[in-house]
Amino acid sequence: MRSSASTPNPTPRPLRLLVVLEGEDHPKACTGRRLLHRGLAEEVAGVHGLRPAPIVLDPHAHDPISERDRAAAERGGVLVVDCSWNRLAGRGRFPSDDDGPGRRERRRRLPFLLAANPQHFGRLAELNTVEALSAAVYLLGRPEDAAALLEGFRGGPSFLDLNVERLRAYRGRPDPDAVRAAERSLFGSEPRAATT
Repeated sequence: MRSSASTPNPTPRPLRLLVVLEGEDHPKACTGRRLLHRGLAEEVAGVHGLRPAPIVLDPHAHDPISERDRAAAERGGVLVVDCSWNRLAGRGRFPSDDDGPGRRERRRRLPFLLAANPQHFGRLAELNTVEALSAAVYLLGRPEDAAALLEGFRGGPSFLDLNVERLRAYRGRPDPDAVRAAERSLFGSEPRAATT
């Protein structure tokens, strides 16, 4: 009889990654399209109505992603809207925080990170789609999957290196308050920038 100590731990299945394409970028520069083309994510028409509900990356959400979101992400995945993050607020793409009990998805922002993509290298919180999804995957406890997601993208491999101290400080924090405390510790005060 085999003992339980000799039973290998099953590898968790990859997180489901969902992309809503707005079509604002040149197709060759759009990292969301490239993720879809490579079969690393699936395209969906919108945020609402997905079941099980995903974690929705929203740069204007109050709460940052934390360990508390892991179970929901493992059930429903992580969704990103591939568009100009600076224009999300006025588009009605996301519900407001006061949308009430009918709102089912969890909207979360990423904690403060630096971009490594060529267009915004070194800028706070100006991540492209693949960087945003990779950061979320890392913070949800899958650093190897996060690194694999970035392979083949310009600036991709350097994203995790550039943010290693921040990612390690945020990862495993039990709730949004603990993540915000880590942000304050790293930056001295909460930076004023939209996050992806």
